[in-house]
Amino acid sequence: MEDPAPRFPLIGLLTLAGAIFVSVTGEFLPTGLLPDMARDLEVSVGQTGLLVTVFAATVVVAAAPLAFLTRTVSRKGLVFGVLLVNALATVLAAAAPNYEVLVGARVLGGLAHGLFWAVVGSYAAHLVPKAQLARAIAITGAGGSAAFVLGVPVGTLLGHGAGWRPAFLMIAAAMVVLAVLVLAYLPAVDHSVPVTTGEIPLPARRDPTLPGVLAVCLVIVVLIVGQNIFYTYIAPYLTGTAGFDPGAVGPILFLYGGAGAVGLLIAGIVGSRYPTGAMLVSIGVAIVCVLVLAAAPRAPGVVVVAVVAWGASFGVVPPLLQTRNMSLASIRIRDQASAWMTTAFNIGIGGGALVGAALLPLGGVEVLPWVGAAVMGVALVLVALIAGKSRRKGSAGSVIV
Repeated sequence: MEDPAPRFPLIGLLTLAGAIFVSVTGEFLPTGLLPDMARDLEVSVGQTGLLVTVFAATVVVAAAPLAFLTRTVSRKGLVFGVLLVNALATVLAAAAPNYEVLVGARVLGGLAHGLFWAVVGSYAAHLVPKAQLARAIAITGAGGSAAFVLGVPVGTLLGHGAGWRPAFLMIAAAMVVLAVLVLAYLPAVDHSVPVTTGEIPLPARRDPTLPGVLAVCLVIVVLIVGQNIFYTYIAPYLTGTAGFDPGAVGPILFLYGGAGAVGLLIAGIVGSRYPTGAMLVSIGVAIVCVLVLAAAPRAPGVVVVAVVAWGASFGVVPPLLQTRNMSLASIRIRDQASAWMTTAFNIGIGGGALVGAALLPLGGVEVLPWVGAAVMGVALVLVALIAGKSRRKGSAGSVIV
């Protein structure tokens, strides 16, 4: 008699989604509160935007080494521990008396966040067979979408109403709650790599799936740099260039996040059948939306529609890239591939924020969407070139298709 198919671990995946929700909210919460934080700390908006760069740079430096150093540690235990460390870092940020202490708190949070993603990025692949991977990643990815739908907008509204510090304390408390839920509901996994008798473990640099994984990471870096050159400074764009009241920033970010959740649903529907088409169309539409925001900032209705369309189109991209990364990576380098993907995303996030901060004194917020769209265009070309090369080679393990 054949063994029954393993039960789909829905509760565990939802718990992971919740952990991702609080972590992503904590990472991006400053983007909706840059003017408030800058005013309270008596620094420029550009300096405050660099908090995103500091956080992301810490993840870039720490994710892969920490993943390697903790490779023998329980995955479940790590998720629990890093959530608590991130909560502590968020409390320290809320209590920071000056900009320098806040930077230190963000560095600590970046360390925890880097290890968190190195573990969580591959956790679903350990929980389910490959045939269920896309479904599992869609569920856990909903946590990131929910962060943009609820976490960042609600935190922004609270920050405008009660101050940015209570908003940070709120997300710290949520991190503690999710850490407890991880202990209760997240199944433990065996992440060891089986080795047959007499077999010598293959180093990651010689794994045949490595080139495909690195190609995905390259696309991620370029695309996310372009995205975050502008998105990091969306709040000053809305309140300054576009002329919205500060109280409107939270609702607009809510619309952006809600549209991103729609994009996640679209990725689940069409991504498995038309991965190349879905990737190219979604990036192309996102570029058009950013260009519309650059060209028509004084038309409030146009701005809102463009922001919503931007969120929906870009929401398709990350789950497609994560699914492809985990599908390409062999079990031997799955955790490393997750860490590299995390590094790539945060190079993009931090790099985009850094480029934006450098451009602000030169051309103001108005120049950011133009530059961001141009960099995203480079990513679009990369996707097309990689897909075309894969087709010409007739590769069954192509990067995007």
